Amino acid sequence: MIGITDWDDAYENAGYIPGAAQYPSRWAQRAAAFRDKLPPDRFRTLQYDQAPRGELDLFWPEGPPKGLAVFIHGGYWMRFHRSDWSHLAAGALARGWAVAIPGYALCPDTTVSGIGCQIAAALKVAASKVAGPIHLAGHSAGGQLATHILCNGLLSPEILARVERVLSISGVHDLRPLLRTARNEVLRLTAAEAMAESPALLPPDVTPQLLCWVGAEERPEFLRQNALLANIWTGLGCSTHVEEVAGRHHFDVIDALADLESAMVRAWLGPF
Repeated sequence: MIGITDWDDAYENAGYIPGAAQYPSRWAQRAAAFRDKLPPDRFRTLQYDQAPRGELDLFWPEGPPKGLAVFIHGGYWMRFHRSDWSHLAAGALARGWAVAIPGYALCPDTTVSGIGCQIAAALKVAASKVAGPIHLAGHSAGGQLATHILCNGLLSPEILARVERVLSISGVHDLRPLLRTARNEVLRLTAAEAMAESPALLPPDVTPQLLCWVGAEERPEFLRQNALLANIWTGLGCSTHVEEVAGRHHFDVIDALADLESAMVRAWLGPF
């Protein structure tokens, strides 16, 4: 296996996806249309702290929720807004789960560890509003946030006890390679923070079922990072599953969250 020589290219997604520039506006349009169709009593925005972007969107199913599903968006910790992803709540909502989508401040206005603290605060508020089991999910940078939140001691024992399953989609679980990329001019990761924020280098505070999902057409580093966390956490007592979805890339692998019958949603919210 040949070692990496161009670290920026290794973690570049858009340059390898046809029509990549159109995806952000498409996501935002789908998200807005999804919210517009919901009755007013099934969607609201909650303030979870006073930090910038310290709000979360909470979506309610038609009946009593089976539990709380949380989706954390990606964007290399430096892009996008929670409102760009509302449509991805559709699958879980249709299966009877309440869905929380937290916002968070972006680098360089904060740090990766600062974002993790915000996600912990958001989860505390969402969990106080919805009873039952908690299933976490995150895409790309959100995959790091969804898994690392189980390693950093920021969640109370009561919340940790409710976490049954975590789904990392195209997650970056070892942040040390990002130290060698131009993105770090914005992320401002130090070697110490990169290690402290890498779930692949840490034991989880609980051992939930772990799903590591990635598009088979993604960059080799994302395939490696996907398998890496499952490999490590299997040895730490977690039940794990790795999935490489044929024909899917970094920008469209998440579409499955909007489909209640997709293999991804069934794995995330049902037994596997």
